[in-house]
Amino acid sequence: MMSNQRKRLNGEREEDDEEDAEGIGEWERAYVDDRSWEALQEDESGLLRPIDNSAIYHAQYRRRLRILSAAAAGTRIQKGLIRYLYIVIDFSRAAAETDFRPSRMAIMAKHVEAFIREFFDQNPLSQIGLVSIKNGVAHTLTDLGGSPESHIQALMGKLEALGDSSLQNALELVHEHLNQVPSYGHREVLILYSALCTCDPGDIMETIQKCKKSKLRCSVIGLSAEMFICKHLCQETGGLYSVAVDEVHLKDLLLEHAPPPPAIAEFAVANLIKMGFPQRAAEGSMAICSCHKDVKIGAGYTCPRCKARVCELPTECTICGLTLVSSPHLARSYHHLFPIAPFDEVPTLSSLNDSRRKLGKCCFGCQQSLLGAGNKQGACVTCRNCKHYFCLDCDIYIHESLHNCPGCESIRRPKSVSLMEE
Repeated sequence: MMSNQRKRLNGEREEDDEEDAEGIGEWERAYVDDRSWEALQEDESGLLRPIDNSAIYHAQYRRRLRILSAAAAGTRIQKGLIRYLYIVIDFSRAAAETDFRPSRMAIMAKHVEAFIREFFDQNPLSQIGLVSIKNGVAHTLTDLGGSPESHIQALMGKLEALGDSSLQNALELVHEHLNQVPSYGHREVLILYSALCTCDPGDIMETIQKCKKSKLRCSVIGLSAEMFICKHLCQETGGLYSVAVDEVHLKDLLLEHAPPPPAIAEFAVANLIKMGFPQRAAEGSMAICSCHKDVKIGAGYTCPRCKARVCELPTECTICGLTLVSSPHLARSYHHLFPIAPFDEVPTLSSLNDSRRKLGKCCFGCQQSLLGAGNKQGACVTCRNCKHYFCLDCDIYIHESLHNCPGCESIRRPKSVSLMEE
C-alpha cells in the first residue's frame, strides 16, 4: 500500500517536472535562444555590466579597413562604378528554419532591404535586380532598375518558403538577363543560399563555365554550412564565398558587397560612356512618362536628346537608350576612386599631463570630449595629414558616409578664400 502511494507521488512529481520544463520552454524560449547572459561582463567592483559592443564593432571595422588598405597599397586598382547586380535569394523550404530568429527568410529579407538602400547610396549609377528560388524554379521578382523602393516592395510581397532549391536554374536565369547589359557595365551576382543541396535539371559545371565566359562575378553567402559547389562557383568567377554564423555576421557580409569591388584583371578595359544630364520638368507641364506609359503633371525629367519624359534618375532612356544621370550621382561615385586613408590609432598615454599636452580635449568632428571617466584618455584616432583627433564614431562616419576629412577640408578652405579675395 505504501509502495503504491510512493509510486503515485513519484509519478505526480515527474509529471510536474515535465510541465515545468514545458512551461519554461514556452515563455523563456526567447531569452534562452538569445543567450542574453553572454552579453554581460564583470567590472572592477564585481558588478555585472553590459559588454561595450561599440568598441568591439570599431575594432572589427578598423581591422577590415586595414586589410582593404593593405591590399590596395602600392597598387593601382580599377573599380567598376557602373554595376549591374542581381541578388538571388533562396526561398526554398530551408529558408523556414528558425536557427536565425524568427526565421532565415525574415532575416534575409530584413538585411537585403538595408543592403539595397546602402548599395544605391554608394553606387548611384548602378542597377539592381531580384531573383528568388522556390520549388526548384528561379523567378524574376524585379528587372534591373535604380529605384530602391520598387525592389523592396516586390521583395516584401513574395516572402514564402516552398520546395527545393536549384542553383543552376538561378544561374541560367541571371545569365540570360546580364548577358544583355552593355560591355562597360560590371556584371555581378550575389546569392543568399539557405539550402544544403541543389536540385538541378542538368550539368551545373557547364553553367558555371558559361557564367565565367560571360564575365559574371558570382558571390555566395551561405546560411547553413559550406558547400563545395558554391565555393567552386566563386573561385571560377572571381567572387567571394562566406558562411554567416549569426545575424550580425550576415549583415556585415552583405554590406561588404556594397562598395564596388576591384575589376577582374583581364576584363578591366577603359571605356568612354555617353551620358545625358536631363532638366527637371516645369511645374504644371503635362507629358506621358516613357517608363510607365502614364500621364505625369509637373514631375520627372526631360531627356536632352529625344525630349522624352522619365520619372527618376539615374536611368536609361527607353526611347533613345541614352544613360541619364545628374551631377550629384557622379560626385558620389567619385570617392571610390580616391578613398580616405585609414586614421591612426592613438596609444593610451600614462599620465594626465601628457594626455592634455598631446591630445585635444574634444573630437574635431562632433566636439565631444575625448576624456573618459576619471579624466582618462578615451579611445580615439588621428588623421595622418591634418593631425586632428577624432572619436571612434566620427572615424566610422567619415570613412563610410562623409568620405572627406573635416580637418583636411578646414585647412584647404582658407587658401581658396584668400585666392578669391585677391
